[in-house]
Amino acid sequence: MRLSLLCFAKPVLHGYFRSSCAWRVRIALALKGIEYDQVPVNLIKDGGQQISEEYKKLNPMQQVPALEIDGITLFQSLAVIQYIDETRPGPRLLPEDPKARAQVRIISDVIASGIQPLQNLYVLQRLGEEKKMEWAQHFIDRGFQALESILKQTAGKYCVGDEISMADICLVPQVYNADRFKVDVNPYPTIKRINQALLGIEAFKVSHPSQQPDTPVDLRS
Repeated sequence: MRLSLLCFAKPVLHGYFRSSCAWRVRIALALKGIEYDQVPVNLIKDGGQQISEEYKKLNPMQQVPALEIDGITLFQSLAVIQYIDETRPGPRLLPEDPKARAQVRIISDVIASGIQPLQNLYVLQRLGEEKKMEWAQHFIDRGFQALESILKQTAGKYCVGDEISMADICLVPQVYNADRFKVDVNPYPTIKRINQALLGIEAFKVSHPSQQPDTPVDLRS
């Protein structure tokens, strides 16, 4: 009985308003129509609340997000998204077709493993203020060159065909980061077109960093 009650409890997302990884999970939850509570984890305040011993119990990597759901705690955004997709009804976030599913995973991994980690907060803090902008721009541009080439082969209305998938969930936060680091996306017309289409969808709007409980007042819209 205790396990079944846990499975019906509202999920709790520990995240940060501007974290790409937390944003991915927010998008997935919104697309699936899942209500959840949020516990903000400020990555800047007090040297970073994610490095506390308390939070380390939720996520040993001391990163966001961590999602408490169904009596367990999940972390690593792509694993979380796939769990949500496999356990909840609603639109599929990975296609049924094996080839299309592989394409979605390729695009997701290019972003989540090949671009975003190289310009996340921890890496940039280690580099220092003088180097971080040039570093981030270099690796985003490098990744976008590959991503644009891939999307020219896979895209329809969205990253893979005409249905929203985990690849799209990864794309939008990364384009947001590109804008933060003043990367010109005009050389990447497929990325730009898909991103603009996705930003008009409600699940992407409500999950946006400007709309979160911990969003600073000056960044709200």
